[in-house]
Amino acid sequence: MPHTTWRKSSFSTDVGANCVELATSPDGIRIRESDQPDAVLRTTPATLRSFIRAVKAASLDHTH
Repeated sequence: MPHTTWRKSSFSTDVGANCVELATSPDGIRIRESDQPDAVLRTTPATLRSFIRAVKAASLDHTH
């Protein structure tokens, strides 16, 4: 299995284990939370861009 290089969010701190990490792979983008490194989500760059746009626009604020 190839080595995966994870990048931590610039908004995460070194205090605690609540960090969002991303990595690129041949099958798209991988996302994980540092306190649960074995739980990895996979998505495409286009889907991740759409999600980030929706978060920035507060489009998801009404969901629970």
